[in-house]
Amino acid sequence: MQSVTVELGAASTMELVNALSTIATELASREAPESAAACLELTETLVAASDMQESALAGFIGRVDACGEQARWGYPSTQAWLRSRLGMRDSRAKERLTLARQRHRLPQVSAALACGDLPYGYAVTVADSVARLDDHDCTEAEATLLGFVEQGFSAGKVAAFGRRIRDLIAERDDTEDAPDEDTKRGYDKSWLTTTRSLDGGRYVKGWLNPEDAAIWDGTLAPLAKPAGPDDRRDLAERTAAALSSVLSGGHKATKVTVICDLETLTGGNAPARLTDGTPIPAAQARRIALSGGVSPLLLGRGNTPLYLGYRERFASAAQRQVLETLYSSCAVRGCEVPGTLCEVDHVHGWALGNSPTDIDQLALTCGWHNRFKHTSPDQIQITKDRDGRYVYRLLPPAGARPAPGTGPPGSIGPPDSALGWAA
Repeated sequence: MQSVTVELGAASTMELVNALSTIATELASREAPESAAACLELTETLVAASDMQESALAGFIGRVDACGEQARWGYPSTQAWLRSRLGMRDSRAKERLTLARQRHRLPQVSAALACGDLPYGYAVTVADSVARLDDHDCTEAEATLLGFVEQGFSAGKVAAFGRRIRDLIAERDDTEDAPDEDTKRGYDKSWLTTTRSLDGGRYVKGWLNPEDAAIWDGTLAPLAKPAGPDDRRDLAERTAAALSSVLSGGHKATKVTVICDLETLTGGNAPARLTDGTPIPAAQARRIALSGGVSPLLLGRGNTPLYLGYRERFASAAQRQVLETLYSSCAVRGCEVPGTLCEVDHVHGWALGNSPTDIDQLALTCGWHNRFKHTSPDQIQITKDRDGRYVYRLLPPAGARPAPGTGPPGSIGPPDSALGWAA
């Protein structure tokens, strides 16, 4: 058993975090007390302490986010770092990032959370409620929502009040959203609603069924790729630009890949799938395959050349199709950019003469990680999984302290068994 002695006032932040980690390790190894009453009291005390830790965590995350430190470790965004490195679900990563980004605009919330007077659930609810408000409305909304907290309303009720505040502000500014009809619709039919904002823009919300989603991906994915190494737009911005290009008539071609066997295409019942893994019923797959601009990829023998050697620098369209069936997302472990939006990467470097343009020497990586791999090759560990797909793992930057107990030596992220492969 380890002992911990810390002089709180003189200890550095690192020393406090290390002491807390040691205590947490010891606490986690102990069995719960037999007394249920004691467990109830301990739970309330521990949760209150965890909420105060969330205040410190928000400060840490906010500093990483503001300085872009996650990029040095190979993560394209702070949210990607929280998901991949810390194993957070997307919803938890979003709420922690929202709190980190809004805390400077919420002085009352930040102070109450730090001293244990406000539970974390309420803090993130208020932060999410004000995220789309300007500073003046944010100040008033903070005071109003904290008033509801003091009256004893649950976090869910406070969230509902926050939505009502946003609705009233939108009505005041003549930017209210269209009525929410999501629950009245099923998943068979696609739908879109648009609402004009005060400055002339539009908010877009909707749902696309798998058939229409395949056309969307096939049309916009090629256009939404980074324009070059200096393209600093995120995926959402590039997708909007791609949609604008299509709507203005600047792009005519549509490519949708339906992966199926010959029996399915000729009348069988075996389901097909899209490149992102979405299952497609056989009848629907045949209907999609007959649509204009759709390319059926048959899994079987063929005469398509997939081995181009060193004479060809760029992967062929056929190779690209095969790679998209193998990689539903970027080859970097934990990166969630869809394979259809990724770039073809020569695994061992075509320019070095180590990686011919052959199908078994290629992988798909997002634009961010493709550039990161070539600028920081010592921070990428390359292996193959049992299915022959390449797996890229991020390694710490030189001189950085490795985090213990997370995957193979020198790697970043949870062990393979915790994540699995995105099929």
